[in-house]
Amino acid sequence: MVYLKCILSGLAAIFVAEFVFFWPTLRGTRATGLAALKYLLAGSILSPRFWMISVLLFGLFFVASRGSTVWRVLFFWIPTLTVSTLGFSIVAMYAYLFTISSHR
Repeated sequence: MVYLKCILSGLAAIFVAEFVFFWPTLRGTRATGLAALKYLLAGSILSPRFWMISVLLFGLFFVASRGSTVWRVLFFWIPTLTVSTLGFSIVAMYAYLFTISSHR
């Protein structure tokens, strides 16, 4: 169970940090489609600020996973499962769009 909590904490931390840095910079670019996605993802993943926020969020989620039952449900299970589901849905959508666009 500890491995599951570590994986969920890490994924949720990376997705939350990506959402935080990705969406505000989306307004400033003129690129569209997959070019904008590639530009914005590379910019945030290479940023040290992105990784500092990810590590802090990982620690926050992991500490919350070890609390009492109510705190664990409110501050670990609900946020990590919601963010991971949303993140994987967005990744799957872009993968599907990339697959469709490469066949034409």
